[in-house]
Amino acid sequence: MNITVAGSGYVGLVTGVCLAELGHRVICSDIQEEKIAMLQSGRSPIYEPGLEDLLEKNLQCGNLHFTTNPQYAYEDAEIIFIAVGTPEQQDGTANLTYVCEVAHSIAHFMKHDVIICTKSTVPVGTNDQIAEIIQRQKPVNLHAEVVANPEFLREGSAVVDFFYGDRIVIGTNCSKAATTIEQIYLPLGIPIIKTDIKSAEMIKYAANAFLATKISFINEIATICEKVGANIDEVTKGIGKDERIGPYFLQAGIGYGGSCFPKDTKALVQLAGNMQHSFDLLQAVIEVNTRQASLPVVKAKELIGSLKGKKVALLGLSFKPNTDDVREAASLVIVKELLKEGAIITAYDPIAIPNAQHVLGNTIEYTQDIRLALLHADVAIIATEWEEIKQLSLDSYELYMKNPIVIDGRNCYSLKEIRKHPMTYISIGRPIVINEYKKSTTY
Repeated sequence: MNITVAGSGYVGLVTGVCLAELGHRVICSDIQEEKIAMLQSGRSPIYEPGLEDLLEKNLQCGNLHFTTNPQYAYEDAEIIFIAVGTPEQQDGTANLTYVCEVAHSIAHFMKHDVIICTKSTVPVGTNDQIAEIIQRQKPVNLHAEVVANPEFLREGSAVVDFFYGDRIVIGTNCSKAATTIEQIYLPLGIPIIKTDIKSAEMIKYAANAFLATKISFINEIATICEKVGANIDEVTKGIGKDERIGPYFLQAGIGYGGSCFPKDTKALVQLAGNMQHSFDLLQAVIEVNTRQASLPVVKAKELIGSLKGKKVALLGLSFKPNTDDVREAASLVIVKELLKEGAIITAYDPIAIPNAQHVLGNTIEYTQDIRLALLHADVAIIATEWEEIKQLSLDSYELYMKNPIVIDGRNCYSLKEIRKHPMTYISIGRPIVINEYKKSTTY
């Protein structure tokens, strides 16, 4: 089929490339000329495992095209996926400017009947709004059907999630449109849920809000574990075996970040408020998460006192491993708090340094060599559970640091292994390990 994807960010690009891999002729459109030129050359502007290989493959075989020309993008499209950004506004609501602009553009340039699928995360009622825009402006002899088709792609595993996801949601009141979209996804063998538009819109928000709630809940339990002397690892193991709870999203740490959970939880709170309902539970989830990001600095101050002039090795900048995204990353909060305390920061990350520099500028030093970050450091703070950090020899902390003091915001290491090494180790919701050490080598 002739498919156009409006928007070439995380969701749009992954969706477009993977649909091309399924054999469709796909045009990905975007208003950023520099990004489109980069994509046309076969390079991805985002880091996503497996994506660039599929991008190059489908460019070469002719299934995939990129453009900034809306007429070229929409005039021959049978199906259009809207995957533009819906950034958070000051009041917590989703900004629908880009979604509405795409709707206006589709109505202006469409020359055939078309099905419009909304991938962007949008408040309940938005797809009806899109349908109204199209209906008012489209040619009178043409028909457009709007379908809510929310995405469930995780950054860092988005390509895998597209091909092997848990479910596909198709929300529409038109059975013909539902069947057409279903045919696109059938080769994947993923369960398909067909429902009405508003329920489909709510499913996306409800899913993200629930997962965020699990994260904040387990972080609150971790805090209590620290106070009573319990171990959060054992607690999560015990409750995760309950099938009603499950083991996922029960990893204690310094909270969630990224482009989805923070924005979607706030948007759902605001949506509830617009309906005269106070979503107290989700408000608490957001408050807990906001507080959690500052924990490593609080723990560092409690342990060594003033941080003024102390060198801090910050390990990890992205909000999660396998992505270069630093949006709402805990590392940004940690940097802000450390600078306020007068600390000197060297940050390590294998991928996300360019994006972090856009936000933090030259206020800190950056390195892709974890040893340089640790060299002569007074304390190390782990903010992202990169595999490179998890696989780092624990001897490295003693070997390179001035003082092998590690504050692990992601619980990367087992306490059993930590206890074999002369270091001070503080994690989240687990007993503190303080093993005496004697510095034998100077670097």
